[in-house]
Amino acid sequence: MQTNVSTPNHRRQFGLQPTLAWTAMLGLVCFSLLCILAGAGGLLRLAYPAIALLVGLFLFKRYPVLYLGFTWWIAFLTPFVRRLIDFQSGWVDPSPVLLAPFLVMMLTGLTFVQYLPRYLRQDGLPFILSAAGVFYGLLVGLIKYPPTAVVVPLLNWLAPILFGFHLFVHWRHYPAYRQNVERVFLWGVLVMGAYGVLQYLVAPEWDRFWLISSKAIAFGTPEPLGMRVFSTLNSPGPFATVMMAGLLLLFNNQGTLRFAAGGVGYLSFLLSLVRASWLGWAVGVVAFVPSLKPRLQMRLIVTILVMAVCVVPLVNTQPFSGAIAARLQTFSNTQDDVSYNQRLEGYGQIMGEALAEIPGNGLGFVLTNDSLGSNDSGILTLLFNLGWFGTLPYLGGTVLLFFSLFRGKEGQTDPFVSAARAISLGVFAQIGLGSSMLALSGVVMWSFAGMALAAQRFYRYQHLLQPGDE
Repeated sequence: MQTNVSTPNHRRQFGLQPTLAWTAMLGLVCFSLLCILAGAGGLLRLAYPAIALLVGLFLFKRYPVLYLGFTWWIAFLTPFVRRLIDFQSGWVDPSPVLLAPFLVMMLTGLTFVQYLPRYLRQDGLPFILSAAGVFYGLLVGLIKYPPTAVVVPLLNWLAPILFGFHLFVHWRHYPAYRQNVERVFLWGVLVMGAYGVLQYLVAPEWDRFWLISSKAIAFGTPEPLGMRVFSTLNSPGPFATVMMAGLLLLFNNQGTLRFAAGGVGYLSFLLSLVRASWLGWAVGVVAFVPSLKPRLQMRLIVTILVMAVCVVPLVNTQPFSGAIAARLQTFSNTQDDVSYNQRLEGYGQIMGEALAEIPGNGLGFVLTNDSLGSNDSGILTLLFNLGWFGTLPYLGGTVLLFFSLFRGKEGQTDPFVSAARAISLGVFAQIGLGSSMLALSGVVMWSFAGMALAAQRFYRYQHLLQPGDE
């Protein structure tokens, strides 16, 4: 039985109530717009993460559902704000603006400390084991490198785990969290997808400036029809992961807006040219469909067919078809695929060295290799940064996480649970092709896993309250 539990307080939080919370969030938006319009990008560069943290702390304490939505939107839009600031006030790298989403997420460390003793021997063990592996890497990194070199890697590694744990332990809020996440990702896919298509066709000046300044040659050329789409995010990889999650969630949506979101969403997703996320989406669909009851399977299949009718004509129309078709051909013609062959060469050069990393180099270590960087493989990232001492608990926690995710049957009656499992598995499936467990991609994996585990506890509690209900 699917149970929809929603209190009046939860319902109020989906409009522009409570007024104080929305005033705080819109205040950040208005302040950012005013600074950009007034040419005060330098001020905003420091003020933006500080104000975002204060707003996040206020919502975290008072309005937990709005905190969740605020965190996702800060993650979606902060790289875009950074590009506007740099375009106006000059290129700065690393930019303190990019700290904003991770500072907001790290507030959930308070939840981790508060609930750690209670969940040490319960379903929270996967999060605790993986966090232990990260803390080991932190200790090694602090011994080898200056503290400033460890801060950003720590945020990238730890924030996803803490955020997922926070969602899990607040399982009583699951219905409100579910509704919030579905709405956030519906609008997120629509907004980011539409801007992604515009980015490909027009190549806005701030995006071109960022591409030139960052020297990110792998992201294409700074001209219309030349960019690999990254939309409002910082690079094609995280963008494709977020879109993969949003597009899988659209299968659950029954509103008409999902077709517009799906059209621009799939088109921009394909224009990102991130094959790892394409494969992750396929893994997600394969995991999604069998977990549903036959009636929900038929509804999902119909939705996929309708989405295909909307998307296929766009994909086969110039100027989109050329770039997408060329990328798709690399699946069958690997001999001429330069990046694929470079990745294989890199693996051959350093895999033996990675496997020999017993203590690891710690957080802050950066692999330099002409053919392969550590970000091209989550496996290499784990071994070089955490060593076997840190990798074993981290991977042990991850394996235990997925074992826990797929042992329940809640997904048969609640499609969101099935989608959340599929999303987490789809992200993890990319670990051999990128560091999918870190930064925003990691947030997607751990947060949806946390939501699925929260659903298990929520429905288990509902069945205890109604033992005769089937």
